[in-house]
Amino acid sequence: MSATPLHKKVATRGHLKIQDAHKVYDPEGAAVLAVDNCSLEIQPGEICMIVGPSGCGKTTLLNAIAGFHSLTSGTIHLDGEMLCGPGKPKAEPGADRIVVFQNGALFPWKTNLENVAFGPIMQGTMSPQEAREKARAIMADAGLSGMENNYPGEISSGVRRRVEIVRALMNDPKVLLLDEPYRALDSLTKSVMHEALLEIYYRNQVTIFFITHDLEEAIFLGHRVVIMTTRPCKPKKILTVDIPHPRDYSVLTSPRFRELMDETMEAVHEEAVKAFAAGEREG
Repeated sequence: MSATPLHKKVATRGHLKIQDAHKVYDPEGAAVLAVDNCSLEIQPGEICMIVGPSGCGKTTLLNAIAGFHSLTSGTIHLDGEMLCGPGKPKAEPGADRIVVFQNGALFPWKTNLENVAFGPIMQGTMSPQEAREKARAIMADAGLSGMENNYPGEISSGVRRRVEIVRALMNDPKVLLLDEPYRALDSLTKSVMHEALLEIYYRNQVTIFFITHDLEEAIFLGHRVVIMTTRPCKPKKILTVDIPHPRDYSVLTSPRFRELMDETMEAVHEEAVKAFAAGEREG
């Protein structure tokens, strides 16, 4: 019997459910409503792309999932366990939810292998030898063989991004939280990184919550694209990307891809106009 193709694996972890999320900054002062009545359910193994105007509250929502700050009200559950809700306004950060930020966070004085192995060693979940062995294996799966002994400053920005995602997967998270990880990359490098991310995804089937301003990126990668309203943040429209996986860049020229782009662009543009009129700033 042949092995199951990588893209046909069925994920059983990473069911994320956000219910009536509400976030007010400085409730005793300026009372800025960042997220309001936001509900969203993400299935295990789904790549869920989040788009919307700058400053609309997308990153606020990601930070609440990660446990970096509290919700004013509402609940977030992961695989049926409440991360935050009544009596627990702030989730505890954990290895089940790993964030990859747009600015990167590799230690420049450590090799790529040392960076990837660092987390489990520090947490005491693996011995140094076990961590290095797993790091080598996961780097090989991600096409990073031969770069283990290089330092971050010796590799391209695109490869550094790949190392950061591989490092995040070392802890076997249920959810990857990606906050515009490819924003600073040129379009050619970005296209290579998109296909590399999908290859990593097909091997790991981790749930991905991915914030982006790049609509082409959102449709190419995502199972669904969630278009958020201008602040306060909540879903305006959710598009199912009915283009089969596995995908490569040939889908960008398909009629269905262009239809989805047009539909997404129309919804995002409406919210961008509202944000501009309201004087929103990126944040």
